[in-house]
Amino acid sequence: MGTQRRAAPVRKPVVLSIAGSDSGGGAGIQADLKTMEAQGTFGTSVVTSVTAQNTLGVESTHPVPVSEIEAQIDAVRSDFDVRAAKTGMLGTREVLEAVTERTAEMSIPLVVDPVMVAASGDRLLESEAEAAYEDLIAEATLVTPNADEAGVLTDIEPEGEDTAREAGERLVELGADAALVKGGHVPGDRIRDVLAFAGDKETMIFEHPRVGTDATHGSGCTLSSAIAARLARGEELEEAVRTGMAFLERAVRYHHDVGTGPGPVHHLVEIRERASRHPTAEAVEEVVDSLIEMDARPLVPEVGLNVVGATPYAEATVETAAVEGRITRTRSGVRPNRGVRFGASSHVARFLLSAREHDSTLRFAANLRFDDDVESALSALESVVEIDRSKEPAPDEEGSTMGWAAGRAFERAEKTPSAVFDRGDVGKEAMTRLLASDSETLRNRLETVLGELHKGGADS
Repeated sequence: MGTQRRAAPVRKPVVLSIAGSDSGGGAGIQADLKTMEAQGTFGTSVVTSVTAQNTLGVESTHPVPVSEIEAQIDAVRSDFDVRAAKTGMLGTREVLEAVTERTAEMSIPLVVDPVMVAASGDRLLESEAEAAYEDLIAEATLVTPNADEAGVLTDIEPEGEDTAREAGERLVELGADAALVKGGHVPGDRIRDVLAFAGDKETMIFEHPRVGTDATHGSGCTLSSAIAARLARGEELEEAVRTGMAFLERAVRYHHDVGTGPGPVHHLVEIRERASRHPTAEAVEEVVDSLIEMDARPLVPEVGLNVVGATPYAEATVETAAVEGRITRTRSGVRPNRGVRFGASSHVARFLLSAREHDSTLRFAANLRFDDDVESALSALESVVEIDRSKEPAPDEEGSTMGWAAGRAFERAEKTPSAVFDRGDVGKEAMTRLLASDSETLRNRLETVLGELHKGGADS
């Protein structure tokens, strides 16, 4: 006899997106729903306009009748316990007015992304509808304009931190609880986002390096959706903004390579990062096992040897797997002090992450001892680079020295180096670091160096 399985329902906070549809899948409702799911919420939607667009631009737009927009909002509200909402492309004054009236009835956090122009430059809001945004902004928990949109809404062009502050303050004067004036449209290697609050709370500045890409399609939709999802989960506004921006930075760096124009951001990148952790740890364990099997004592430096694996989307040491306590020499061979876990390495992991800034395909690294015998053995590898750590800057911040070391290595190499060594300095042990895009290549390079050492008569 067959029996039914017991259902195990999952309860998530519900978020509502009121925005346009993007046939290219990278922005609008499509971006919102993917982001909301990635942020641990359930996304519902109200489609305000149907667009024919792709990575090259917007070919046409078709507004949804106001009565149908209102019907969609009412349908969602009558059935779902909506905990937060966001607005995106609204298109016309009539739609803006209808959405403002409906959202004013909701006692929930509201994030307003004042979409006016697509990243391709195509206009997505009628010019006569701009003034109608003031009433919607007055209902907002947060309004998230880019520099161009902030200029239209406030008549202040944010060309730097001071003018961005002024624009943010003007927006909260219109009634918003807070305004995030995004700095991505302002030229420069670093982006400064300004978060202004109503009342006496001090304005906050979020500064981060710009990712060198034009593939930012859907970035505004993704950020506002991530913040709305975080608010629906009960986070305070400041933390929701901080978390949302960190999420977007990774989504931009690992954007999708689709279409012939600038591609969309990767809305599910955090989920993919977490999903890749187990196979990454397994790959590190396999390399460690091979080191034990080959008796790699001649490779182990005084500080111990470590093998590090980064997930394909790693941005921090906690997203790299390594041997806790490193691998040390024993009388009979080598052994790991403890098991493989994420966040177990600092030095080698930071070097690998810094190297990934120059070649994002790199995912594995190991540190070895360095002396004359190892230098001779390294000649069997391609692209071996020496760096001089006596010229290393003072470690004024976490990871700065490893960033410098990786940068120097890539400056000196014609292509991605397979090995980087230094002769040490006062208080710094001479060291070799191997780099590879996959664990098998790293294992082969370790075997090659060990084999050359054995040929040269190096003992354990």
